[in-house]
Amino acid sequence: MNVSALIPVKSFADAKQRLSPLLNAEERRILAEAMMRDVLSRVLPAQGLDATFVVTADDRVSEIASSLGSKIIREEKERGETDAVVFALNEMKRRGIEAVLVIPADLPLLLSSDIEFLLTHVSAPPSALLVPSHDCKGTNALLLSPPDVISLRFGYDSFSFHLSEVAAKGLPLQVLENERIGLDIDEPRDLQRFLSTTTEGETYTSLVRMGAAEALDRSEGP
Repeated sequence: MNVSALIPVKSFADAKQRLSPLLNAEERRILAEAMMRDVLSRVLPAQGLDATFVVTADDRVSEIASSLGSKIIREEKERGETDAVVFALNEMKRRGIEAVLVIPADLPLLLSSDIEFLLTHVSAPPSALLVPSHDCKGTNALLLSPPDVISLRFGYDSFSFHLSEVAAKGLPLQVLENERIGLDIDEPRDLQRFLSTTTEGETYTSLVRMGAAEALDRSEGP
């Protein structure tokens, strides 16, 4: 079965608004780009993937992702994450891709080995494998065969929604927890957890340069 990865990426300029108490607009832009670069640097070399796609409406995102080796699916205009993923999955199915691993662009702890481990759990269609966020509210990875096997909805409490979709379709429940995939960067506490976990990668280097750890300390007060 051929499996490709799909990474939805919106404009860096509009990314990570919930981090605005700590980081200004330019710092959030730098962080979003660094995280995408880190994620692509781990997904692209992972063994077992036929290809890696980025879905975006943004020229800068498209330029960087393609230069790193990703294929691009272009939206005419930027929509929400759910609409972008559904649009791309339909296009990938049209191209004959049998299974898709959907991965967000804000998982800076992700390793190639995490991708390869998920791919060992590919099941015959129809099937859906879910990886929750660390709080089990979000869905941080989906392995879907065929690509449109369940309806999707990203955002708050998406994990419960996807569990319900799996049950409604009568599919076997497949859930894998992974600490690195589970950590997406949305809120200041996510930055704190990330900075206490690693000292590697472009995301970490960028956060150190912009003084994120010091900003976190100041936000916590005396």
